[in-house]
Amino acid sequence: MAGIPEDLKGRNYTRVSDWSRQELELALDLADELKQERARRKELRVLPGRTLGMIFHKPSTRTRVAFEVGIAELGGMALYLPAADLQLARGESYRDTALVLSRFVSALLIRTFEQAEVDEFAEYASIPVINGLTDLAHPLQALADAMTIRERHGGLEGVKLTYLGDGNNVCHSLMRLAARFGMHFTAACPAGYEPLPSVVEAARADAAESGGSVRVTNDPLEGADGADVLYTDVWTSMGQDAEREQRLLDLERFSLDGELVSMASREAVAMHCLPAHVGEEIAEDVLYGPRSLVWEQAENRLHTQKAVLALVVR
Repeated sequence: MAGIPEDLKGRNYTRVSDWSRQELELALDLADELKQERARRKELRVLPGRTLGMIFHKPSTRTRVAFEVGIAELGGMALYLPAADLQLARGESYRDTALVLSRFVSALLIRTFEQAEVDEFAEYASIPVINGLTDLAHPLQALADAMTIRERHGGLEGVKLTYLGDGNNVCHSLMRLAARFGMHFTAACPAGYEPLPSVVEAARADAAESGGSVRVTNDPLEGADGADVLYTDVWTSMGQDAEREQRLLDLERFSLDGELVSMASREAVAMHCLPAHVGEEIAEDVLYGPRSLVWEQAENRLHTQKAVLALVVR
C-alpha cells in the first residue's frame, strides 16, 4: 500500500460535509485497497501503538466490532467506554472529558443522541473525533454504503438511489454523500417523516455542483420507479420505542417488498443498514434474496472505518 497522505491527519469525521468529495473519494479508494489486502491476508500495520477510545451511549454491533477489529488489524487497540461507566454519568462535562481523553488515546469515537455532544467533543479534543451515530447523522454508514454501491456499479455518478421510510440520520448522511458524488437521490417518506429541510437544502446545493439531484416524495411507488438502488432502515430507531405502534401504521406503505422492487430498474439492488425487522421495513425475500447487497454493505463497514482511522490518526 502506498504511503497514506497527510492531508486528513488530525481531522474529525463528524458529518459527511466535514470532508470534500475528493477527500471522501480518497477514503473510498483506500477502503478498496484495504479490502483487497485483507483478502490476501496481508497485514498493514500502519497505526502501531495507537489507541481508539470508543464512547457509547447507545448499543452497537457493526460500528463497535468493525472498529475493534479494524484498529487491531492496523496495529493499534480499541478501548470500549460505555458512557454509563465514565464520569460523564456523574456530571463531568464533555469539555473536560475531551481534554482528558486527548491525553490518553489517539482518537475518539462517539455514539450518542445529540449531534451537539459530538460537536462539543470535537471542539475541545486535540485528537480526531469520529461520529459513530447521532440522531442527526450517521456518516460512517454513508461511507460504507457508497463503497458498496461503487463496487456494484463501478462508480457513483448518475446512479439513481431511493431511500424509503423515515427521513432519519441514515437518510441525512446518505443524501449528503449522494449529492456530493453526482447521484440522483430520492427520499420517499410519509408526510411528517421527511428529512430535515436544512439537510435537503444543503444536499441540493451540492447536487447543483456535481450534476446530481435530490428530491423528496410522499409516494413510495413514485420513489422506487426506475431506481438502481432501493435503500431502507428501521422504522423505530433507538429512543423512539414509545412511538413504535404509530410508526408501524404510518410507514406501512413504505416497506421494501417485491412490489417496490418490481418498480425499480431491472438490475436494481436492495440495501439496509441493519438491524432489520423482517416483515416491517423489509420483506424476507428481499433481505435474503439475490437482489440484496445488505451483507456486503455490512462487511464494508470494516473496510471504510479502517480507512477513516488510517487517514485521520496521527
